[in-house]
Amino acid sequence: MDLIAPGIRQIDTLLGGMDRMTAGFLIDGAQPALVETGSQSSVAAVREALTAAGLGAADLRWIVVTHIHLDHAGGVGDMAAAFPNATVVVHERGARHLVDPSRLIDSAARVYGPLLDGLYGRMLPVPEERLVAAADGHRVDLGDGHFLTMVDSPGHAKHHHAVLDEHTGTLLVGDAVGVKLPDVGILRPATPPPDFDLEQATASLRRFTELRPQQVVLTHYGPVADPIETLTAAEDMLHRWVEVADRTMRASEDAGIDDVATALAEAFAALPPDVPDAVREKLEVLNGVHSNAAGIVRYLAQREPAHLE
Repeated sequence: MDLIAPGIRQIDTLLGGMDRMTAGFLIDGAQPALVETGSQSSVAAVREALTAAGLGAADLRWIVVTHIHLDHAGGVGDMAAAFPNATVVVHERGARHLVDPSRLIDSAARVYGPLLDGLYGRMLPVPEERLVAAADGHRVDLGDGHFLTMVDSPGHAKHHHAVLDEHTGTLLVGDAVGVKLPDVGILRPATPPPDFDLEQATASLRRFTELRPQQVVLTHYGPVADPIETLTAAEDMLHRWVEVADRTMRASEDAGIDDVATALAEAFAALPPDVPDAVREKLEVLNGVHSNAAGIVRYLAQREPAHLE
């Protein structure tokens, strides 16, 4: 674990056995919290990290997820069972899927096929009585005047909120700012279907800026060097990716997701030549250009269906 702010330790959840790809965060307090469980395949690594930090089964008070995608929340049912005193905090629009994750798993199985069990795993349900369906501004009490505030931030997903640690000004942004793996060093947007929405995503980024966080931390992966500069860059990046996709779709009535993915890859997805092939593959598994293209094409079709018919 790495100490990334006073009282906040970053856990490498080792998604699918791959390092520095997806993080969880242990926030110390009289009533400590885990933010992001990682996938079900990450449960053993996260539990080992919590044990190493001195937390027994009765000690964890809160489990918070930024949203219900499996790389962020797939382990939530297992972790709730392992830490029976913990209450699970989830965005109000995602709560029902933690109580009954069957639709979420069915959807993921259609997308990932055999890769699902090897990379992510599934998700066990969380008892409804152990859930808090959090609205914007909900505060989680860690004791001794230490609070986490939920910041509604749709755009990547409708059920997405960031987590502001009021004590340190650290903003844990989930996927709302994008993906920047340490081995790659390039910020890439996260625009998967079905929920990507440009206007909501940019509004969320501007709201983050208004909070003036001391630190912005990506679940994929870790603190960024300059919070405000990164938020500005993320907004610009979203506009540019959508503009390329829109131009590609308008250029030919036969253009589809594959064409958009090719155009985006040519425009933005080049990586430094010294990035190893294994790292390139890791990025594509986590945040593939084709998945981002699919989300943007769906958004464009909903925004302006006439010109895409």
